[in-house]
Amino acid sequence: MLLLTHHGQTPERLDKLLGQACADISRARFQTLIAQGNVNVDGKTVTDASHKIKPGSELAVILPEPVDPEPGAENIPLNIVHEDDHLIVLDKPAGLVVHPGPGNWTGTLVNALIAHCGDSLSGIGGVRRPGIVHRLDKETSGLLVVAKSDMAHQSLSEQFAAHGRDGRLSRQYSAIVWGEPMPRRGIIDTLIARSTANRLKMSVSKSRGRQAITHYETERTLPGGPETPVASLVKCILETGRTHQIRVHLAHIGHPLLGDPVYGASHAASANKLNPQARSSLAVLNRQALHAQTLGFEHPATHQPMSFTSQLPVDMQALLNNI
Repeated sequence: MLLLTHHGQTPERLDKLLGQACADISRARFQTLIAQGNVNVDGKTVTDASHKIKPGSELAVILPEPVDPEPGAENIPLNIVHEDDHLIVLDKPAGLVVHPGPGNWTGTLVNALIAHCGDSLSGIGGVRRPGIVHRLDKETSGLLVVAKSDMAHQSLSEQFAAHGRDGRLSRQYSAIVWGEPMPRRGIIDTLIARSTANRLKMSVSKSRGRQAITHYETERTLPGGPETPVASLVKCILETGRTHQIRVHLAHIGHPLLGDPVYGASHAASANKLNPQARSSLAVLNRQALHAQTLGFEHPATHQPMSFTSQLPVDMQALLNNI
């Protein structure tokens, strides 16, 4: 446990104060410890990193035992669409985290891949682990390619960095959104940055962040009643690959994904417009209605174009059928 007292003359942010007091622990690490409830101020747990600490306050930080930084093998079933010496294409189910991280150190796709590949897995950067070149959110289902060799890792990383501008990579997502986007086809081009109000969210910004471009097209409207369409099936093609990009962009134009608890909270009451069967299907879905449906790329070794398609998962198809 780390104990310290604020000897300054003015109030300071909790994370800033801890970062200044302990140079060997990053401010970001302290922010995680604070959020996890591992910091007490004058005997009370504080979970807000921006909390102002008064001079004379006593702080106690619980430092958890370090964990093994390298993920271990776990026997988790994988839906493998294609595999060769250089790469694996998988159809990821909703609920599976891609890479170990805070709150998800085990039970991830990486843990499963290490178990599946065994000795056939080549070293990526000197470490025997799969090369993650792109990710899907935990609750997003669909196609994902993983490198098994250094050469494949480099080639696929370059293709994803270009986001299809060189003609090698293509990605298409299917989304079920509230309402009917107008126009029915368009391009959303904004800056996306981490939200200043909630560090777990991303948001559209006018002055900061990175450029994000999403092409969308409404494929089907879902009436759901006598009024305007209650929902639509929308195709999305990414020109960039920012965190939560599709979810943020569709919410930005007023049509968030059904089932999205983070970016669709403002439309929660729209569920009342659904018929009983559709409301039941939405409850069963219990996630954002987003699926990575097609994936195309150039094979790193053969340089041949490869293309894969994944059918909508049962939960999204049931929702479509019942609206």
